[in-house]
Amino acid sequence: MISIVIPAKNEAAALESLLPRLRAAQPNAEILIVDDGSTDATAQVCAGQAVTVLRQPYSIGNGAAIKRGARAAKGETIVFMDGDGQHDPADIARLLAKLDEGFDMAVGARNWSGQAGVGRGVANALYNWLASRMTGHAVADLTSGFRAVRADKFRDFLHLLPNGFSYPTTSTMAFFRSAYPVAYVPITAAQRVGKSHIKPLRDGIRFLLIIFKIATLYSPLKLFVPASVVFFLLGLGNYLHTYLTVHRLTNMSVLLFSASVIVFLIGLISEQITALAYRRQA
Repeated sequence: MISIVIPAKNEAAALESLLPRLRAAQPNAEILIVDDGSTDATAQVCAGQAVTVLRQPYSIGNGAAIKRGARAAKGETIVFMDGDGQHDPADIARLLAKLDEGFDMAVGARNWSGQAGVGRGVANALYNWLASRMTGHAVADLTSGFRAVRADKFRDFLHLLPNGFSYPTTSTMAFFRSAYPVAYVPITAAQRVGKSHIKPLRDGIRFLLIIFKIATLYSPLKLFVPASVVFFLLGLGNYLHTYLTVHRLTNMSVLLFSASVIVFLIGLISEQITALAYRRQA
């Protein structure tokens, strides 16, 4: 059985056209709409369709809606897609075909035209590059919300998922960390219906933090060891300079050497914490 989970916040206009196409493409699927505290006609639009609506009493976040939908889904396979009309229901079959080939997650990878603006496109390109370097695998679209997963494996990581917009990043890195194979399927994303809920000024810092989350979710030492080496080299350079000029070891050199050791130890502890976080729950 296949379950399709769609988080929706004020997406009545998009859902009105999306849901009939979705049911036509997947007539036997369980469709779950997680209404994240919508104030428009989302509930009324869903009431006229053969879907199950899970309503949040107030807006908790996109990731929180994903987690609630994943817990409620009855299918062995879960398809996540946005409720804003960007994703084509016809592409679901292509994602499911990858799972049939043995992959545990299949992600719809957008091209440049499918990015929400130049700024988002550049940011996503940076995320993809960093994630590829960290994992050693080609990551075509780290932040795509259109994906099919094996339900049991995805639920293993619900405790790691944030309540906000970075659940795709977290889940992808979690699958790579646990050696679950991930496939990417090229898709063409349409222009979203309505206004985006992402605000650059409010969410800019959050997106920057994703860069650090990418590293710490997969292997913290790959982030902290280079930083430790930088502090050590700065301390060594400062020591050589002061030794040649004033013939002594300065407080700045000691501070930089200390920072190098502290950063390395933090990385070592983070690596152990990460390993514990991915331990399968009994």
